[in-house]
Amino acid sequence: MTAKRRVQIIASDAGGTMTDMMIVDTDGNFTIGKAATTPRDQSLGFWESLVDGLEYWGIDFNKEAKNMLPGVEAAVYSGTTMMNALITETGRKVGVVTTRGDEDIFLHERSAQKWKGYAYQDLLHHVTHHGNNPLVPRRLVKGVEGRVDMFALEVIPLYEDMAHKVVEELLDENVDAIVVCFLHSFVNPAHELKIEQIANEVMDKRGQKVPVYLSHRLCPIMREVGRLNTVVLHAYVAEPGREQLFKIEERLKASGYQHPLQIVLAHGGLTDIRYPRLYEASFSGPIGGLMGACYLSQSMGIDNWVCSDMGGTSFDVGLIRGGQPLIEREVVINRRIYNIPTLQMDTIGAGTGMYVTIDPITKRVNIGPESAAADPGPVCYEMGNEIPTVMDCALIMGILNPDNYLGGKKKLNKQKALKAIKEKCADVLGVDPYYFADGVYKLINSRMKEHIRSVLHARGFSPAAYHLLCYGGAGPMHLAGYCEGLPFRGVATMPWAAGFSSFGCAAVDVTHRYQKSVPVLLPAGADASYKLLMGQLLINVGWDELEKQAAADFAAEGLPWEQAKVQQVAYVRYGGQMEDLEVVSPVSRINSPEDMDKLVAAFEKLYEKVYAGVAKHERAGFQIMELGITASVPKVKPKLVKHPIEGKSPHKSTIKGEREVYYEGKWSKATIYDMDRLRPGNEVSGLAVIEAAATTFFLPPGRHARVDECLLIWLT
Repeated sequence: MTAKRRVQIIASDAGGTMTDMMIVDTDGNFTIGKAATTPRDQSLGFWESLVDGLEYWGIDFNKEAKNMLPGVEAAVYSGTTMMNALITETGRKVGVVTTRGDEDIFLHERSAQKWKGYAYQDLLHHVTHHGNNPLVPRRLVKGVEGRVDMFALEVIPLYEDMAHKVVEELLDENVDAIVVCFLHSFVNPAHELKIEQIANEVMDKRGQKVPVYLSHRLCPIMREVGRLNTVVLHAYVAEPGREQLFKIEERLKASGYQHPLQIVLAHGGLTDIRYPRLYEASFSGPIGGLMGACYLSQSMGIDNWVCSDMGGTSFDVGLIRGGQPLIEREVVINRRIYNIPTLQMDTIGAGTGMYVTIDPITKRVNIGPESAAADPGPVCYEMGNEIPTVMDCALIMGILNPDNYLGGKKKLNKQKALKAIKEKCADVLGVDPYYFADGVYKLINSRMKEHIRSVLHARGFSPAAYHLLCYGGAGPMHLAGYCEGLPFRGVATMPWAAGFSSFGCAAVDVTHRYQKSVPVLLPAGADASYKLLMGQLLINVGWDELEKQAAADFAAEGLPWEQAKVQQVAYVRYGGQMEDLEVVSPVSRINSPEDMDKLVAAFEKLYEKVYAGVAKHERAGFQIMELGITASVPKVKPKLVKHPIEGKSPHKSTIKGEREVYYEGKWSKATIYDMDRLRPGNEVSGLAVIEAAATTFFLPPGRHARVDECLLIWLT
């Protein structure tokens, strides 16, 4: 088996509960491995999931690693480790140096940040609002006199004696890193550079060395709170996270792997783990699924997808529109705003690991918000948790097979789950435990359905214009429930649903994204000479600077810059508006007034699509507050192999038997199918359970499933 099959790509998605591994061979075939996530040492879960996946091809990886890994062309990682450290506030001790008078920035925050993350009922009642707990305590935020204005002019020189003093004070506090963020440094970084020089001089004298991070290098974007948050995020969790990534790479290279480990970025790109702005990978966990959906969109010719990802702790919904994901330049995590371009995902707490409890006063059923995660896991794991979870409910209903979880590698204790549900929930309400479990199953399905509906309706979209794609290990088990009543054009999942995010990671090109704030103003009726001045003085210079930075990063990663596809971007708005649109520039440089007109025309055409022609407001003029570029080079990807269509009736070897399943208040016999044996063209009718090693697809009565030529399973 080993001699015939050559592994080409390995791609890992480390979630809060499980680590999924997609393994792709040179023919485009792939298999999935799963293992429990190991937060303290990510390399363990990475390696265990790799071993697990190769077992399905009959390969003992622990014996074959040194023969196999030298031939692997790409190893990719995505995960939630950095984000989890941010949420739990367990990052490094960071000190901040900022402009004097701005030391209370973490306490003042930003008006929008004060409102972000609250539920609707809390938005109505200000008394419930409270400020965020600062990631950097006030005593570790130091101000230095000096000011650069918005026009890049130094209006107050930097007080160097004060700078020496605050660096000494931060070093006395034994900080692990120093972040420097001065007002308007994105247009003139002179003061930040001087602070770096002074800090290095002080550290050389003391024999004490900590890294210094400058905001104009890592995040040259206006919006001061978001910029400072972002650079603190980098020092606080991204750099410690890099150490975990090096552990994975070291283990791979010790067994013969010959390339750098790559990591997925929040905007859907891919880079070497040595990438200087690693904070862009802090939210890479849910991104792989969206990129996988983009790949499906291009391969299958389906432009619009609603992507739904259900795991053990959350339910994520993202949109693919016109074959591309939606992107936002600011992301909110744990009620803080970060200037990080991120593929748009809307998340709620709705996973199979969510605790199910009864409010002692109202007797209301609560699902979450806490999750049992991987450790200790649901009650049926027998790892110490005694509080029932959504997964325990599905188990006692007969939807989950206790002997087939992770392909039978982990046995689930059904009786213990039943006992916990009965004693802690059903008996409290005076109902049958199976009836209660069925209610919980329907309740979480309803919550997810309403989340999908709100994501679409909030943007003015209709389900009738979209196909629904379901993935995540728990997704297919709940799919029929959470899509019911939503008129999608089609609903699909796949046998590799549990590893679809890692599939998406394997399907991503090496892509970097760069952005920079600029103050470009084009009044209505501006003459040709003014347009050319703005274009050459600000826009061309900005794009030149970003491309030089991209070329340097590509060279550091050993990537061929001459083969890179570079796309210039401008963020344009009408004068006085609060929001802008990302416009792909039709020209690479502004070399004439006509080039500027082409860029403005591209904005107006996009504005008509997003809003309406009557909303255009040319008389207000135009503003470009930010520029960007994307630079990408292709890499090897899995192939979506099309198979010949076979008969409608599955082969008898596909049927594993029958099992009693509790659904709609009664027990009924469900036919059990082996998902891996279903062939293109096969159709299955409910009541049925279609089992794979890493996922379970539940088919209620009256619903049907059809396997297409790409092995996607369509629910009808």
